[in-house]
Amino acid sequence: MDIQGSCPYWHADNQATWDELAAIHVRDANGFYAVERFRRGEDILMAIESDEIGDVAGRHLLHLQCHIGLDTLCLARRGATVTGLDFSGAAIAAAQGLAAEAGLKALFIKADVYDAVAVLEGGFDIVYVSWGSLNWLPDIWRWADIVSGLLAPGGFVYLVEQHPFMSIMRERDGRIEPFYPWRTPMERPILTEMSSTYTGDGTRLTKGRMHEWEPPLSDIITALLASGLRLDFLHEHEVLPWRRLPMMVPVADRMYRLPDGEVAVPLAFSLKAWKPQAPR
Repeated sequence: MDIQGSCPYWHADNQATWDELAAIHVRDANGFYAVERFRRGEDILMAIESDEIGDVAGRHLLHLQCHIGLDTLCLARRGATVTGLDFSGAAIAAAQGLAAEAGLKALFIKADVYDAVAVLEGGFDIVYVSWGSLNWLPDIWRWADIVSGLLAPGGFVYLVEQHPFMSIMRERDGRIEPFYPWRTPMERPILTEMSSTYTGDGTRLTKGRMHEWEPPLSDIITALLASGLRLDFLHEHEVLPWRRLPMMVPVADRMYRLPDGEVAVPLAFSLKAWKPQAPR
């Protein structure tokens, strides 16, 4: 599959949908993204990444697929020098607007993640990738090479994402069952026709064709190792920051879990992998 040069059909569909979603998400009518809390000065990073990423003060940080830039700007408030990259022009405009409102210094760039090495100088201390990012990437191996190429020696990637185990599941008649393929071929993405956004805002979409891929956990980790990175940790979690299945119940701040009585399974995972220092 050619993901460079002429724009593939799936890229155009996804970009058009995310442009439309960005306007809905920055408005944040139901508070899913906690935009107003951010505007009031609150650090709205989710608990998992907040606890795991560590001290970012003074670090040069790149947020890939940053959407409307809320995490990017929260990390700027923590003292990082931040760059956010996203392929949606509407999302980048929203991020720039939020940065201006908050008086935060941040660089936001419109580009596809697969073009990141070409448009950025690299040498980042941290590459940050969060919730709902990997399922839009047809080639996880190339993504890992790009992440590695963007990192300075001694830098690390931090990733927090829906667990591939949950990605294959659906709820049917009150029961969880496997439905989607555990490894999506590049040439056959999963097509979803969305009528409204996943946040619960009922605004009707005029776009909504979404093409997704689900990489298995083994491919994600092996791709990062093959790119020359070294795994620091891999954690699994029983919560997600959205209601992936109708049966899920709220817990803590903007997090959801399976209800009591259901067998506990991993809903999310997080990892940190670092780039070794060059030998002297």
